[in-house]
Amino acid sequence: MTLLLSENEVEELLDMPSTLAAVESVLRQHAEGRATNRARRRVALPTGGLNYMAAGAPEIGALGLKAYTVARTGARFYTLLFDPEDGELLSIMQSDKLGQTRTGAASGVATKHLAREDASTLGIYGAGWQAESQLEAIAAVRDLERVIVYSRREESRKAFAEKMGQRLGMEIETTHAAEEPAAQDIVVTVTSSREPVLLGEWLRPGAHVNAAGSNFLFKTEIDREVVGRASFVCADSREELGLEAGDLMLSLETGAILPEAVYELGQVIAGQVRGRRGPEDITLFASQGLALEDMAAARVVYDRALERDVGRDIEF
Repeated sequence: MTLLLSENEVEELLDMPSTLAAVESVLRQHAEGRATNRARRRVALPTGGLNYMAAGAPEIGALGLKAYTVARTGARFYTLLFDPEDGELLSIMQSDKLGQTRTGAASGVATKHLAREDASTLGIYGAGWQAESQLEAIAAVRDLERVIVYSRREESRKAFAEKMGQRLGMEIETTHAAEEPAAQDIVVTVTSSREPVLLGEWLRPGAHVNAAGSNFLFKTEIDREVVGRASFVCADSREELGLEAGDLMLSLETGAILPEAVYELGQVIAGQVRGRRGPEDITLFASQGLALEDMAAARVVYDRALERDVGRDIEF
């Protein structure tokens, strides 16, 4: 039997603490050669497109793919979770919320391992839906004393501050000054901009940057000076460098950074490479999102659905 789960059911079953733990664990497994990830592939048509990505992590019983379409009417996300032992299709689940949560969790894991231990201020570029999980995840791994958000539209950043302030029980500031969020200990970019919103000259020594809004080559939220000032640069997967990592493309093409100098977040988690070396270092995580992260979150959702008798069984 295959379990069918709706968007609302997935949202009910998945939370940030469990997603943080699942993503951290599966990235470690990937670095240690115990899990497999395949980069996103895109099928573009004049009216829209199909994107798909696959991965397998035997230790958590997760094998599958996420596929999503993008059209004028919006995007639709689905995850297929298989049993790696017998190949059975365990679940089909709608995955918009799942993707949002695991994207935030990846930044949370990067912040846990790369930001200074005493980092207590967060600056966010972007006030949309994806920014919500970024804030939630980072607040779970660092004790934040100040959060400040910038976006192009004043009404958007004020609405974000009110909503997330109530949800997390903290005061969230807004600003019209683009350079102000960059002056914080932790900086997140999660926008729809194709041009840099964060300039390296704005960063203070010791900052950690999560660049989370770009997942294709011709979109970049950070300028080359951000990369140039970073003493440590990592991505979800080095396989994405020539395919997805728009935030790093210009620096790689011009030789400002060599591919060999870009590491994987999982290597830091597994202790294979050292990320931050001192309090003045600037560190950068260029997030593209991996199918492995989706599979880890999907397994959490599936197990909880069985425990709580959520969803509908379908038989082929």
